[in-house]
Amino acid sequence: MSDQPGLDPEDSKIITLARSARARGSGVEGAAVRDADGRTYAGADVALTSLSLSALQVAVAMAASSGARGLEAAAVVTTAGVDDIDVAVVADLGGPGVPVHAAGADGALLATIRT
Repeated sequence: MSDQPGLDPEDSKIITLARSARARGSGVEGAAVRDADGRTYAGADVALTSLSLSALQVAVAMAASSGARGLEAAAVVTTAGVDDIDVAVVADLGGPGVPVHAAGADGALLATIRT
């Protein structure tokens, strides 16, 4: 689902990237973020014996390790919802007011949470 009423086209793109990341990963969760320069980073959840990261944590870590100085928006595709820790991770790099779009497996927007 690429164009959703009321959603910025650039935000629709990161939802699409999050869906792709979910499909490539475990199939549980996918996320994408857009940094202050318009670059995007996507990732899937990691569930290893010694390491457990949500998809948003992976995407934010990828942005931070690539030199991003801030975030404009984030998206997560999941059936579990967005928890407070994930919102805090986005806020750590993006600051207050960054939208975190939660979408279902079909890419339909379920909610938007602001950091």
